[in-house]
Amino acid sequence: MTDAHTTRHTVVVPNSIDMVSLLGPGDEHLAQLEEALDADLHVRGNRITLIGEPSELALGERLLDELVTILRTGQSVTGDTVERVLGMLRAETTERPADVLSLNILSNRGRSIRPKTLNQKRYVDSIDEHTITFGIGPAGTGKTYLAMAKAVQALHAKQANRIILTRPAVEAGEHLGFLPGTLGEKIDPYLRPLYDALHDMIDPDSIPKLMAAGTIEVAPLAYMRGRAQPYDAKILTPTGWSTMGELRVGDLVVGLNGLPTPVLGIHPQGRKPVYRVTTQDGASTVACGEHLWTVQTPEDKRDGMVRTLETQEMIGSLRRGHARRYELPLIDPVEFESQPVPMDPYALGLLLGDGCITTATTPGFTTADPELAQALEDRLPDIELVKKSDYDYVLRHSQGGRGGLRVANPVTTTIRELGLAGCTSSTKFVPDSYKFNSAWVRIWLLQGLLDTDGGPVTQVGRTCRVQYSTTSARLRDDVLFLVRSLGGVAYVRTRPAAGRAPGRANGRPVGYVHDAHVIDIRLPEGLTPFRLGRKAAKYAETGGGRPMRFIDSIEPIGEQDTMCIQVAAENSLYVTDDFIVTHNTLNDSFIILDEAQNTTPEQMKMFLTRLGFGSKIVVTGDVTQTDLPGGVRSGLRVVEDILDGVEDIGFHRLTSADVVRHKLVGRIVAAYDEFDARAQQDAPRSGPPARTHRKQRS
Repeated sequence: MTDAHTTRHTVVVPNSIDMVSLLGPGDEHLAQLEEALDADLHVRGNRITLIGEPSELALGERLLDELVTILRTGQSVTGDTVERVLGMLRAETTERPADVLSLNILSNRGRSIRPKTLNQKRYVDSIDEHTITFGIGPAGTGKTYLAMAKAVQALHAKQANRIILTRPAVEAGEHLGFLPGTLGEKIDPYLRPLYDALHDMIDPDSIPKLMAAGTIEVAPLAYMRGRAQPYDAKILTPTGWSTMGELRVGDLVVGLNGLPTPVLGIHPQGRKPVYRVTTQDGASTVACGEHLWTVQTPEDKRDGMVRTLETQEMIGSLRRGHARRYELPLIDPVEFESQPVPMDPYALGLLLGDGCITTATTPGFTTADPELAQALEDRLPDIELVKKSDYDYVLRHSQGGRGGLRVANPVTTTIRELGLAGCTSSTKFVPDSYKFNSAWVRIWLLQGLLDTDGGPVTQVGRTCRVQYSTTSARLRDDVLFLVRSLGGVAYVRTRPAAGRAPGRANGRPVGYVHDAHVIDIRLPEGLTPFRLGRKAAKYAETGGGRPMRFIDSIEPIGEQDTMCIQVAAENSLYVTDDFIVTHNTLNDSFIILDEAQNTTPEQMKMFLTRLGFGSKIVVTGDVTQTDLPGGVRSGLRVVEDILDGVEDIGFHRLTSADVVRHKLVGRIVAAYDEFDARAQQDAPRSGPPARTHRKQRS
């Protein structure tokens, strides 16, 4: 190159840079540069002289500067690196090639995972910037691998506490159910690429532990979708109990914090095998094997962590030795919709405990504690308690005889209004207007019941528990409701009347007519069970301890029609039968749906609407490699048209230029793209025009 248009320029490479690393073994990179730049390069020591066209020399200087910058970051330079840097420089992008190729996503066992093309970096940036990112492109472009690296990075940085990897399991001539082996062996062939990527990024020895703890879940899309309960499962709402099947989008249910949260989605799941999940305090509910539970093990509590597991994951591991393993969260006191009540709730609790409310005579009250008699009188307007004997009082209407008019006793009127008239000790109950009411109403009512028929039970070296007794099965259930709705736990045992030694009254034996129901109660800290001075003082000496609820058993009970719901609560938790806290959606998770071209539009909608708070979703696929049966549309083909313009969703397309496998793979993909383009041009132009892709959004 000696004509008038050629120039000469010398680049001085810093002494800190190893020239062999820059120029390659046997000057391999130097020859590559000469061929790519159409220039002559001469090297002496650390000086590289370029001879050629000015534009090519400027490009060569920038190329060498980028390679030096890459070497300074501690990375090696390969022939592929030279080719990719040159391609980015010729494309005149705003991003520096060195910034693209030195972006370290993850390092493991001395190996770093980085984007290798500008388009890959923009894909990674899109994952950072959006809650949901679609990576669409041919095989070998790093769609899934980079998404996996971002997931592991998020887990290490505690930006997510769970990784969920899923693929649609498209049948290949055989149904999953007829493949040999266990469930894991059946689904492994579909998920092997995800496992392989995972082993590149995480210590292989720790992967089984992370999967056992639920930190990493790998499952086909079909197994992920059905986190469901039967239609008749009870769901707590601000006005009382409803059923799963009665719920509609927009309805309010109760969350873990005891407050209302709206239902965002309703998803029928079809007929599924279901299990009865029972806790140690006798509460139970029914859910499918994939239903999610937020639990803590003793190790989790020590480390300040929680985990989310499926029903089926806990089967067989419910105990460690004699200790139950999985503790469920307990609800905060529920705030039902407030409603007026005709009698002070503490006074009603006292009357349900030690009152005579048959209404055949003037209402009465029996107690050995004058403090309770005074408290009852103070809370009943126009009522005075007249002592009839050492322990018996009559609730007399103070205005009942004025002017010769007979005025109804207000307590009698209220008792009849509440449907309690005629109730005896074995038939008493708590009216719904008190059960489904503000937390303070239920607390006061419970205190009245415990001040009369309850008491503190102390044991040496242990905190104080509360015990309550009643012969009314209905009142027993109502007390369980009150305790559980306030965030406590209660254990019931029944002492049958038959066979019990008779008690004594006035020296005479008196046989038992009704079974006695004994309830042991633990209430949350800060909730005082007693107002009566002597009981409150004894309870305060040691405190009531911490109520805890553990999963005790999980038993299959057949198949039922099921449904799942998505709620707006930040933790996605809602309350089901017996105030058991459970959830369906996926919070604080990094979720990857791979091979998404094999989802139907309905599956895609189901998957995307399972997004929980604090979660991120990456959907990857190649729309040219659909394996769905003929006539079935791909959910990945239509999703961009549906979600176009929706905020916080990014679509990113990768091409044959982004293939990072063998160079021949990129050439094969490009050749097929050219063939498809020619075929489209040669196709008859009858009928509606072919759809074109929307402008890429990164």
